[in-house]
Amino acid sequence: MESLSLKRNYRCVPSLQQFYTGGPFAVSSDGSFIACACGESIKIVDSANASIRSTIEGDSEAVTALALSPDDQKLFCSSHSRQIRVWDLSKLECKLSWKGHDGPIMSMVSHPSGGLLATGGADKKVLVWDAEGGFCTHYFTGHRGVVSSIMFHPDPEKPLLFSGSDDGGVRVWDITKDKKKKCIATLDNHSSAVTSLAISEDGWKLLSGGRDKVVTLWDLHDYSNKKTVVTNEAVEAVCAIGPGSSFASSLDLYHQRSGKKQSGSLEIQFVTVGERGIIRIWSSEGAVCLFEQKTSDVSVSTDEDGSQRGFTAATMLTSDQGLLCVTADQQFLYYSLESSNGNLQLNLTKRLVGYNEEIIDMKFLGDDEKFLALATNLEQVRVYDLAFMSCSYVLAGHTEIVLCVDTCVSSSGRSLIVTGSKDNTVRLWESESRSCLGVGIGHMGAVGAVAFSKKNRDFFVSGSSDHTLKVWSIAGPSDSGVLPISLKSKAVVAAHDKDINSVAVAPNDSLVCSGSQDRTACVWRLPDLVSVVVLKGHKRGIWSVEFSPVDQCVLTASGDKTIRIWSISDGSCLKSFVGHASSVLRASFLTRGTQIVSCGADGLVKLWTVKSSECIVTYDHHEDKVWALAVGRKTEMLATGGGDAVVNLWFDSTAADKEAAFCKEEEGVLKGQELENAVSDADYARAIQIAFELRRPRRLYELLLELCRKKEPEDHIDRTLKALEKDDLRQVFEYIREWNTKPKLSYVAQFVLHRVFSIFPPTFIVQMKGLSQLLESILPYAQRHDSRLDRHVRCTFLVDYALTGMSVLEPEIQQAELKVNSLSHSQNNHTDEERATEEQDHTQEDAASKKRKLKKSKQTSHKKIKGVSYTKVGPIEGQA
Repeated sequence: MESLSLKRNYRCVPSLQQFYTGGPFAVSSDGSFIACACGESIKIVDSANASIRSTIEGDSEAVTALALSPDDQKLFCSSHSRQIRVWDLSKLECKLSWKGHDGPIMSMVSHPSGGLLATGGADKKVLVWDAEGGFCTHYFTGHRGVVSSIMFHPDPEKPLLFSGSDDGGVRVWDITKDKKKKCIATLDNHSSAVTSLAISEDGWKLLSGGRDKVVTLWDLHDYSNKKTVVTNEAVEAVCAIGPGSSFASSLDLYHQRSGKKQSGSLEIQFVTVGERGIIRIWSSEGAVCLFEQKTSDVSVSTDEDGSQRGFTAATMLTSDQGLLCVTADQQFLYYSLESSNGNLQLNLTKRLVGYNEEIIDMKFLGDDEKFLALATNLEQVRVYDLAFMSCSYVLAGHTEIVLCVDTCVSSSGRSLIVTGSKDNTVRLWESESRSCLGVGIGHMGAVGAVAFSKKNRDFFVSGSSDHTLKVWSIAGPSDSGVLPISLKSKAVVAAHDKDINSVAVAPNDSLVCSGSQDRTACVWRLPDLVSVVVLKGHKRGIWSVEFSPVDQCVLTASGDKTIRIWSISDGSCLKSFVGHASSVLRASFLTRGTQIVSCGADGLVKLWTVKSSECIVTYDHHEDKVWALAVGRKTEMLATGGGDAVVNLWFDSTAADKEAAFCKEEEGVLKGQELENAVSDADYARAIQIAFELRRPRRLYELLLELCRKKEPEDHIDRTLKALEKDDLRQVFEYIREWNTKPKLSYVAQFVLHRVFSIFPPTFIVQMKGLSQLLESILPYAQRHDSRLDRHVRCTFLVDYALTGMSVLEPEIQQAELKVNSLSHSQNNHTDEERATEEQDHTQEDAASKKRKLKKSKQTSHKKIKGVSYTKVGPIEGQA
């Protein structure tokens, strides 16, 4: 048997993040990305896989309006702060900002030429701005309510601006330079707020939709009402279908196959979406509905005032990408229209979920584990495609929040899903048909835990807040003709005194374990649910239970912050794992039962080794409680989700990290040899560059110290510093900060710092990220070194004074020269007798001088004994 390779590290990929919380959004001209309002920030989302390209931070106020320039290079936004900002999307920089209206801006749109920006606000005003200069070019008043919709005429040659308001009126404004504040026409036909405006392909028809459940067709030649279409639902968006779009092609094919004649250019076809969550296609001729969606793909919500909310917005995409609809529960739905067998068929091609709320449970789906089933704070189960992280489909049927989910592949190869909900029922689903196979009714409380059998896969177990445990059979649905059928329970037992949080089935389908809030876990023998053992020892409720894949033991995770492994034979605790700072919500075995992965309310994910009971690594990639943990059966890929509405995928990177470490070590050896070669060749610039790459500060200090000892060190240091990159130069400051803390290394640190400020301009240095913090940490030690040097200099003054007083540094040269001159003069004038006399005198003087020195030496010795520190020393007279 081959030895098991323990996992040492996992690589986290944030696959599903929240990017839209409702409100304004803007789609690029090619449909490749969407700018979405996410609370106080703006997310730039890739429409292909819902990944977040970039994030634009707001001004601590909720975003109220968004618009993109025609070339998709600029983003215009506004929030409750009433500030209009212009962002350069290529650099993510705010190029311009100004205050717009007296109230929040509720709508904005960019001119097709890109030079103008129109805004409508809650102050009932419509303003037109110069997009480059930020000044107001047109100021329009006249609306009696909040300006809810606004648009330019798509033809740049027609200087027209349309605005709709909550007062039910539509106004047409002239935006030519010579005519300001002029309203060309007022179009009154709506009795409620105008929510959407659209222009026909020929540019001479205006469509307006409102919450008064009508769509009005206006003729722009004379601004007359040509047609009123009653929709019988509050219209949130109306979109004109252009002749060259995919929708128009499908409609033409539908008309040809059905034998219906079109009225030519006078007919305008358009799409409406509204509160019912139904997409409908209309024709202006006869005001007839050409197509109505049979079943809604949206979960319609009800507001506090009783009004329904299905779709909130829609836009027709270019390049045959179809129709994009936005729902009230923050979903982006992409639709395509097809004509087959004389009928129109609307297909949902893609679903991007902007906000998942709190993720409660999740499981991998399918034999290849390419899908992920999520249970959130909704009545539906969302199934995601891991390749694109788009929601493939939604399983709807529960009437309350889904609390738990489990998946399996049946013996016949079908992918099955079982869910438990707060509506006290369990439901069995088939992934391929996306239909409900059966409904299990019998629990008297919310079903909080479900688990499929592991071996035969012909039953599943459920645990409820009614304290009971039930076993359900799934053998019948395949032979039934009517779906869903009523599932039957094979066994039931009152298992606990409190809510059941988790259930698990043994690998051989002989046992089932249940964990409860009563702080116990019970093991039951199947199929009759006979009690085997009760596991007691946790101090808080048990959130998760699981059987070991190889041993006769059970893993439990509890609210007492611990994880425990129990023996099934006698119920004893075999091991305990302590390390979480809060409740452990999920735990599962890995690597054939030799490792454990856990997550908890502290937002941490931990990897443990069973043999040593140690935590190998801890990950902090969630900002809230981690409620859900899924482990792939084959790949052992992990998925975690929690209260932050984020789903993270985790991939085993042990082998990759080991290989990368080996390659890095090999590269380090080669670089080290290259470093020594550069030092041998006295190529200090290259040696220092390699030292930076290898991150060897000690070796770098030695090289700089060697340069400082050379002749004219400034030139060598300057050449070396100029050859460094900007990131390496910042690293120099970090090394200087460390060296500067030690007096022995401070000389090199101060010298290099001086050369950096000498050769680089301040404008270049201040651009380094985090420089101010580095300089603040360098400054105190630099001041300390200056004070120390200043003390040393002052001490040298005393030495100079002492040596000067002893005539060592400055002897009395002038007096000695005078003596020499006088002696020379006397030698010339005196006779030989006088020389003899002088020699005698000098001999006497020498004797007297010796007596004086002896007396002075005694006096000095006597003063030192008395404790006198300093004595005055007179100069020694020169001898002739």
